[in-house]
Amino acid sequence: MSKVPEKRLRIRRIDGVDEGMAKMNSSMMKQLQITDKIEVVIAGKRKCVLTVIADDNVPEREVWANPTQMTSLGIADNSIATIRRPLK
Repeated sequence: MSKVPEKRLRIRRIDGVDEGMAKMNSSMMKQLQITDKIEVVIAGKRKCVLTVIADDNVPEREVWANPTQMTSLGIADNSIATIRRPLK
């Protein structure tokens, strides 16, 4: 069984990101073998799957997400989350 690569990255609530979407740096996406979706896990409890698009304006150690959606999920700005491809 192969291990899915994952990293702990900072979640930022940024205006201009559509609901259900996230933005990540393209080099981090390659490193984590992410193509279209990410799973965000906070403290092993709060989980969500978002469609991701590459944006090189995003710092490598951050993921930008919709502020309204993150608030409804109880995810604060600057939270540290485990980011990986969704588990099948």
